[in-house]
Amino acid sequence: MAQLADQVAAAFPRESVSLERGAELVLRLRREALPEAMLTLRDDPRFAFEQCMDICGTDWPEKPERFEVVYNLLSLALNQRLRVVVSTDAATPVPSVASVWPSATWYEREAWDMYGIVFAGQTDLRRLLTDYGFEGHPLRKDFPLTGYVEVRYDEERKQVVYEPVALTQDFRNFDFLSPWEALTTLPGDEKVHLNRLETPKPSQADEGAKP
Repeated sequence: MAQLADQVAAAFPRESVSLERGAELVLRLRREALPEAMLTLRDDPRFAFEQCMDICGTDWPEKPERFEVVYNLLSLALNQRLRVVVSTDAATPVPSVASVWPSATWYEREAWDMYGIVFAGQTDLRRLLTDYGFEGHPLRKDFPLTGYVEVRYDEERKQVVYEPVALTQDFRNFDFLSPWEALTTLPGDEKVHLNRLETPKPSQADEGAKP
């Protein structure tokens, strides 16, 4: 790991290389350096990262560039991994790496759908996990958990309809008690009480006869 870190730092002297969480090598790139750096990481025999295993986004609303695009690279030939991170905002596009790894198209579409991150040069930037008419990006931290619209099937109209989210007060009151702990009696307990035979109480003479 230390040798790979030194090689990455030597290949990209203007970028930041760090070892995070004790065993994860992270390379933080400027957006404009991303395409050339990814080609180097794939083709340079010192790295040989022939596979892009995953691309995802993270949201930090308090930062000027609130989004980070995270690339997880794998070299099967050298049995080593590298994480590449690029930051951006909601308006500035990140260069696409689909020309380097064609599998990146799927992941870039997912990052666009979930976070609204734009990828320059990506010709297939469509919704992937949400509906085509979905508004907003659900993994942004300022997106409401309930969303803005709800989808249901209308039996009378015989079609799927979209309506604003409306949660009545009944659905906002939750009983967090276990159903077993909340029940004081179970069905059938009344039979036990009806059929219970009372045992005769000891008389005073019996009590006095006890040693």
